[in-house]
Formats: sequence, structure tokens, C-alpha cells
Amino acid sequence: MTPVAVDVTRRPVPLEPAGAGNPHLSLLRVVSDPVRWRILTLLAEEQLCTTHLQDLLGAKQTLVSHHLKVLREAGLLDTEPCGRFTYYRLRPGALDGLSSSFGALAAASHREPKRRAC
Repeated sequence: MTPVAVDVTRRPVPLEPAGAGNPHLSLLRVVSDPVRWRILTLLAEEQLCTTHLQDLLGAKQTLVSHHLKVLREAGLLDTEPCGRFTYYRLRPGALDGLSSSFGALAAASHREPKRRAC
């Protein structure tokens, strides 16, 4: 049997759990849900309360509240109490980091990439 040389200096990149060490991945996971994406697009137009969102989404209050909680905990929404209701709006600048990352990827797609030798 002939010995085979193995390059032990090049190790595979370990896979990390989604979002581990990268806040953009965590944020992508939050906004990738279709209901949450719809909530964000609605709140981009105007401030809305849970009742408005229920009507616009055709969803139950518990589902809307759950998604609003996830979006709040991700730092994407601001709230403003108004009597018995709470109004929600997009937090200014909350998506700027994600936007700049996508912008950098989009710009890179227009450049000729380097090729690594095999």
C-alpha cells in the first residue's frame, strides 16, 4: 500500500448554529418568517396596533402578539402605549446593518471574483 500525503494544515470550517457569533444571521432568521415579514412591511408604511395587524393579516391575536414579541426582542420594533392599545413602529436604524451587508454582497456580485487554486 502506498502512503498518501495528507495536508493537515487546512481544516474544514466548522458549522456554527444559526446566528452564533453573527447578529445578521439571527436577524435574518427573525425576518425570514412570512408573517413577520408582512408585519414589517405594514409597519414600514404606518404605526399600527395589534387590532389593526389582526385585521390586515387575517390572523388571531395570539399569533400576531407572538410575532410582535419576536420582532421586539430582536430590536426591530418600538412601542408606544395609547390608552388600552399599544402602537408598533419600525425602530429607526434597526435594519441598517443588515441592509449594508446585503449592499456589500450585491456590489461583490458585480465584480470578477478571484479564483482559488485547487
